[in-house]
Amino acid sequence: MSELYNNIEPNVIDDEMLQKAIEEQRPEHIGKLAKRTGINFKDVTELELSFRNILQIDNLWQFENLTKLQLNNNIIEKIEALESLVHLVWLDLSFNNIEVIEGLDTLIKLQDLTLFSNRISKIGHMDTLQELQIFSIGKNNLTTLKDVIYLRRFKKLRTLNLRGNPLCDDEQYMLFVVAHLPDLVYLDYKRVSDTTREVAVLKYQDLIEPLEREEAQALAQLEEELAKQKELEYHKAAFVEYLNGSFLFDSMYAEDTEAAKLAYLPGVDDLQQAYRKEFVSACENLFNYGLKEHEKREAEVSDFYESLHEALTANQQEGRKLILDFENRNKRRLYEIRNASSYDIAESKRAEYKEDILQLSDALMTLEMLTADQLEELIEDFKGNIAVIASTFIENVKGMITQCRDLENRHHEELLEISITTLEKSVKNELDEDLPADVQMLLVDKNTIVNAVNTSHGIHLLKIDKRESDILSNTYRWQTSVTEKAVQNEINRNRERVGEIIQYIDNLQEELDNLRDPGDDGVGLTQAGQLP
Repeated sequence: MSELYNNIEPNVIDDEMLQKAIEEQRPEHIGKLAKRTGINFKDVTELELSFRNILQIDNLWQFENLTKLQLNNNIIEKIEALESLVHLVWLDLSFNNIEVIEGLDTLIKLQDLTLFSNRISKIGHMDTLQELQIFSIGKNNLTTLKDVIYLRRFKKLRTLNLRGNPLCDDEQYMLFVVAHLPDLVYLDYKRVSDTTREVAVLKYQDLIEPLEREEAQALAQLEEELAKQKELEYHKAAFVEYLNGSFLFDSMYAEDTEAAKLAYLPGVDDLQQAYRKEFVSACENLFNYGLKEHEKREAEVSDFYESLHEALTANQQEGRKLILDFENRNKRRLYEIRNASSYDIAESKRAEYKEDILQLSDALMTLEMLTADQLEELIEDFKGNIAVIASTFIENVKGMITQCRDLENRHHEELLEISITTLEKSVKNELDEDLPADVQMLLVDKNTIVNAVNTSHGIHLLKIDKRESDILSNTYRWQTSVTEKAVQNEINRNRERVGEIIQYIDNLQEELDNLRDPGDDGVGLTQAGQLP
């Protein structure tokens, strides 16, 4: 179909085209309203841009709530500029000039994808479309049946159209597809029969079983990786990631070229193994402590929000009671105002009702003020508790990191002693073993070997200091974040509540003012209800 446009000037998707498209697809009266007031593209959920000679997809980022998009029968060559359409469920790109499937990664809600009649030669780059149920890619350039195997990853795929591709000419086409996609219900617009499915499974059983084993292994590996990632995220939340093992110790030596040379000195290997064991043990103690403290922090936050919820619930119940009492008191009064036998009586009742509104306003505002004071006190206690938890954690972390630093200092002293002893033996030609040339270069004099040991020591201390700094910084950030969030949430809540009260009272007063004089036809106040 797109070949029909070859001699027509290509169009671009601009605001004028979009406005016109929306007006055309809406009912006439809505279209006229849109012309007068303008269209908010964020409100549009369906958009049809068919038969418009569009060459390039562009300017659709404003349609962030779009669920259905038709771009069929154009001259589009590349799938692009769809990243922001994350709510898209239905996408039609049929009858275009597309050669590669791409640009769909963010469309994770997509259920129906039509790429019929394009120039695509391979199925791929669709891994994120796990909600895909209907896929039409007929009349393209697919040549190999193995492309179908890629579709096994879409567990919700039930309808597939491949008709018109070269691969359909293979005499085993239908059986191959049905065997490899066992959950498929419709293929090329026809329902897959049970007989066809049984024959297909029997014919390709030897090929399917290895595939299923590979997929099971891949799934198990993915689940394991996800579990590890989840565990790591938990460790990060506790500020002790990579402290449950030798990660920190290994990082100390990863960039330490001098340590690799010093390891050749007699006795250093045993010294380093002992050091490693003690250092890793200290890290694991810090790790376990960090997890326990994380649980305490989480419990403190949870308790705070539970108390907050209880206080707000009590406030809401008391507020509803005040309003209900007000409405019950004034049902009769409203009736009396509307049916008063004289103007003076009506005005007297109005005054009583107005005074009751003022009293209700005062009561609601007083209740909110008391609640705000209660919550402020709750928040202050929370901030104090968080400060104690954070400071206690920080002091204990410093103490445990000091243990790591002490181990490094002791190791440095012992390594320095071994190095100087080795130097003395080297000078006297008393070494029992030959050392590599770069190690022998360290033994030319005392300054050289001491500098090497000190350089190694400095690198290790920097790594330890950096890890301590990271833990402390993360703790301070958490403390600031969790307390500021509590304060800001309460500020927002108080503003909203005060606004609600003012609006409610204004509505009551406005409806009272609009209540007509006795004898006038009209409708009375409806906010609090009317007597029959």
